[in-house]
Amino acid sequence: MKKTFKLTHEKIKYERLIDAVKHDVKRYLRRERNKKLPEGVDYWDFACKYGVTETEAKVIHLSEINKSIDEAASMKLQSFYLEICATHGMRKKKSENFYTQHKL
Repeated sequence: MKKTFKLTHEKIKYERLIDAVKHDVKRYLRRERNKKLPEGVDYWDFACKYGVTETEAKVIHLSEINKSIDEAASMKLQSFYLEICATHGMRKKKSENFYTQHKL
């Protein structure tokens, strides 16, 4: 998903537009996570970018998307750019040293 979200509409309130953007993001993530994983892949990972414009977009973590949307709302932006790309993820095994250090 590479999209510039417009937050202006003559009939829809600003807060409802923000809620609609969050809903679109959640729906996209759910749809991507439900896709069948390729062989040898553990999970779907997501590469995300956020910015006022596409050229100003910076890399963010998946968990920071809602914070970024809230930031756009607090700044009363007219639009912002959000990019979310699904990638393959492989879990790494923790070393034996990890368990002795953390006393699990």
